[in-house]
Amino acid sequence: MTLLLVLAGGALGAVCRFLVGQAVTGRLPWGTFGVNVVGSALLGLVAGAGSALPGWIGPLVGTGFCGALTTYSAFAYETVDLASGRHSRLRAVGYVAGTLLVGLAATAVGWLAGDRFLGGTPI
Repeated sequence: MTLLLVLAGGALGAVCRFLVGQAVTGRLPWGTFGVNVVGSALLGLVAGAGSALPGWIGPLVGTGFCGALTTYSAFAYETVDLASGRHSRLRAVGYVAGTLLVGLAATAVGWLAGDRFLGGTPI
């Protein structure tokens, strides 16, 4: 059953990731930035809520959906692309710093919201 939950969440997360990538374009990889921040916040929420959520939420949302929605490989590729001769290295550094800082902040806010509003004990 756990495997099916991960598969279902992963399928939905991958489709969402694809659609965001198609819809959000520009000089900076805002689509990847956005899905990584949203995924970080959602994973923080699930982790912060911990035992207050049914046991199937972790595999479905945390591992499956967030795992497929967020993307380290695209983040790495887009960072290298930004740093290449076609783009400014300063943009690449800003993209990395922004992704890490905003992603960590989103995770912390999600965690606190899960703990406070869902009454969880963090896992």
